[in-house]
Amino acid sequence: MALRTREEYLQSLRALRPNIYKFGRRIEDVTTDPVTRRTVESHARAFDAAADEKLKDIFTCTSGFTGEIIHRFNGLMATMEDVIYNARLKRECYRLTGTCTGGLCVGWNAMNVLWAVTSDMDGEYGTGYQARLQNWIRQAQEKGLVVAGALTDAKGNRSLRPSQQPDPDSNLRVIEVREDGIVIRGAKVMICGVAASHEIFILPGSAYGEADREYAVACVVPRDIEGLTIVETRRPSDERELDSGFDVPETGITQAYLMFEDVFVPGERVFMCGEYKYTGRIIEYFTANYRACIGACVAGQGDVMIGAAALMARAGGLPAKTFAGKMVDMAVNNETTFGTGIGAIALGGRHPAGIWLADSLLAHTNKVLVATLPYETKRLCQEIGGGAVETGCFPSYDDFTSPEYGHLLEKYMKAGQASAETRARAARLAEWLTVGAGVPGCMHGGGSPDSARLVVRLRTPVEEFVGYARRLAGITEEVPDPAKP
Repeated sequence: MALRTREEYLQSLRALRPNIYKFGRRIEDVTTDPVTRRTVESHARAFDAAADEKLKDIFTCTSGFTGEIIHRFNGLMATMEDVIYNARLKRECYRLTGTCTGGLCVGWNAMNVLWAVTSDMDGEYGTGYQARLQNWIRQAQEKGLVVAGALTDAKGNRSLRPSQQPDPDSNLRVIEVREDGIVIRGAKVMICGVAASHEIFILPGSAYGEADREYAVACVVPRDIEGLTIVETRRPSDERELDSGFDVPETGITQAYLMFEDVFVPGERVFMCGEYKYTGRIIEYFTANYRACIGACVAGQGDVMIGAAALMARAGGLPAKTFAGKMVDMAVNNETTFGTGIGAIALGGRHPAGIWLADSLLAHTNKVLVATLPYETKRLCQEIGGGAVETGCFPSYDDFTSPEYGHLLEKYMKAGQASAETRARAARLAEWLTVGAGVPGCMHGGGSPDSARLVVRLRTPVEEFVGYARRLAGITEEVPDPAKP
C-alpha cells in the first residue's frame, strides 16, 4: 500500500477497537464523533497533500529500505535535508489545518531517535533491538501508519524519582518480563493526536538511573491494544465544537491521558527494556530534532494568523496595509523560530547509525523562542482584529442564522465590502487561533522552556567566552567567580 488515500485512512481508523472516552462516554467512531472528528480531519489533510502535485515532495519520500514512495512521516531522516523537510512538513501542516497534527510528528521523531539509540545499545549489549525496529518501520511504511508519540508521564510528586513515588505507577514501567514480551503499567498524559493515530510510540519520559531501571522502556503499541484506556482532555472550545457552522474550524487537535493496566507488549515491539544508561541519550536526541523543528509549527500558524488579521482588517473596511508594520513584526517572529530551527539542523551532524541530529544548543534556544514569540504574534493578530477577536465578542452561528433575529445581526455586523458572514468567519478563526483550541503547545509542546533554558545554560561555554574577552582586553590575570559567602 505505502501511500494511503484519505478514505483508506479513515476506514483504517474505523476498524480500531473503541477505547477512547470523553465526557463520561465511549467514542464509537473517531471519524464522525464531534469531539474527535476535527483532529482526524487535520491528519487526513496530510493524506490529501501526499497526492497533491504541489505538496507531494514535502509529504512523501523514498523508503531507504524498499525504494518505494512512502509517506514522509514514516521515513528515516538520514540527511540534513530530510530533517529540514520535517520542518517544512510541520509548517505546511499548520497552513493546511491551523493547528497541531501530533500523530504526524512525535512518533516519527521517536522512531528516528530509537534508530540511533538501538544501534548504540546493540553495540554495547548485543540486544538486537535495531532489527526489531527495522521490521516495525517497514510495516509502518507499508501500511502508511499515523503514529502518536508518548513521553510525558503522570510523574506524581515532582520532588521524587519514579522509584521513590508512593504510587510506583505514576510513571510508566515494566512490571513483568516474559520470554515473548513485557507487561507495562502506568500512564502517559497530555499526548497529542492519539484519536487520529493507528499506533503509539512510547519513550522514557526522563533520564533514569539504576534504581529506576524498570521505567527505562521504549516500545510501540496499537492504539486499541487490550488494557489501554484513553481519555480525551477538556478544552475551552469543547462546547462550540459540538455545534455546526463557523464557530470553530473543521480542524483541531486533541490531547489524551493514556492509562495502561497490565498491557502485554510482544517482544518484537520492544526496543528498550531496562537499559537505563541510554534513557538520557534518548531525551537528548529527541529534544534536539523536535525542538529544532517545532519552530516551523508556530511559524505555520503564524502565517495563518497574518492571513486572518488581513481578512479582519478588510472585512472591517480597512486596507490590510494599514497594519503593515504589525504584520511585518508577525512575519519576523515566524521566520525567527523557523530559521533558528533550520540553523540548528544545519549545524547538526550524522549519528553513526545513519540519522541526522540537530545541534542541541541552538535547538533548545529555539524552544525558548517558541515559548515566547508566538504569544506576541497572537497579540498583534488580536490588535488588528479588534475586540471581536480579543474578547470573542461575536454572536454564535445559531444566533447569526436565527430566522427571528439573524437578519438584524447581519445588518449590524457588516462593516466593509465583505459580507457579515465573512467577517464573522474571519473573527472566529482569529479568536480560535489566538485564545481558543487552535493555540498550539507553544509553552510546553515538546517540553518546558525551563528545561530548554537549562540545556542552554549547560551548553554555553562561559569560561571559553571569558577567555575571548580577556585576550581582547589585554587582561593577563585570572578572574574566577568569587566564592559564595
